[in-house]
Amino acid sequence: MELDPARGYDLIGDIHGCAHTLDHLLERLGYRSQGGVWRHPRRQALFLGDIIDRGPRIREALHRVHDMVAAREALCIMGNHEFNALGWSMPAAPGSGRQYVREHTPRHARLIKETLEQFEGHPADWRDFLGWFQEMPLFLDSGRFRMVHACWDHDVIETLRRQFPDGRIDEAFVMSTAEPGSFAQQACDRLLRGTDMRLPNGMTLTGSDGFTRSAFRTKFWEEDRAPETYGDIVFQPDALPDEVASERLSEEQKSRLLTYGADEPLLFVGHYWRRGTPAPIRPNLACLDYSAVMYGKLAAYRLDEETRLDRNKFVWVDVKRPEGDE
Repeated sequence: MELDPARGYDLIGDIHGCAHTLDHLLERLGYRSQGGVWRHPRRQALFLGDIIDRGPRIREALHRVHDMVAAREALCIMGNHEFNALGWSMPAAPGSGRQYVREHTPRHARLIKETLEQFEGHPADWRDFLGWFQEMPLFLDSGRFRMVHACWDHDVIETLRRQFPDGRIDEAFVMSTAEPGSFAQQACDRLLRGTDMRLPNGMTLTGSDGFTRSAFRTKFWEEDRAPETYGDIVFQPDALPDEVASERLSEEQKSRLLTYGADEPLLFVGHYWRRGTPAPIRPNLACLDYSAVMYGKLAAYRLDEETRLDRNKFVWVDVKRPEGDE
């Protein structure tokens, strides 16, 4: 999986089966469908993963992105939903006490439901896509900019590179993620799901996506001032209740926070269900997941030679109901 240094790059956030919206975005970015593949004479599309699940045209979206990758018009890294699909479909190791790497719980079944339904009449197609998911790298590092689905953890990535220099993990590594506390489990959880912290006093919250959680997603980058409260580190669409947001962090909690420095290369992530107008989080960090499948925006960033993000280079398509494809 190689970048073409002679071209500009268009980084694209989580699609989640919104194939028609992807078509609209690619067209807005200047790509044209030629021979069944979206192409641009001077640019290459870079997808941040999560092509599958939730949306109405998952199979079509996968074909769009896969065909671009096969034609060298695009690259695609793994999202947590592609990783989940691998685990759902992969038998667990004998003696592990489970049938599949990703257990077939009601919650897990709900997450992959639309994908499996849309592939019911296309089992060979689904097997081919699972093989492609296995080839997707967990990260991309060009030197000047980086891509990871949820969180760039230097220590995890450097350890991972020693075994998988290009970030492409193998089947044995995926199987190892079923072992609680294993490096494989920790690495995939960190890079594909990000950092989190448990809510205090056994509290749970039900988010706008309908899932009840006992933890919340946290920032993984340095802020201008040191964090002191839960509210200083929260990073998710749903705000914490005021009484939780104002609660102070312990020194032990502070010591476990991850940081991505302001002097690091540009970093692009997806995953976080952002809302509003796409813009940089900070001069070297952008999230491109703007909740397309929830009638938000499918967002992209047009990257050229800049080393700091320009808010004018975000491009997006609004998904409206009912006239959108979702």
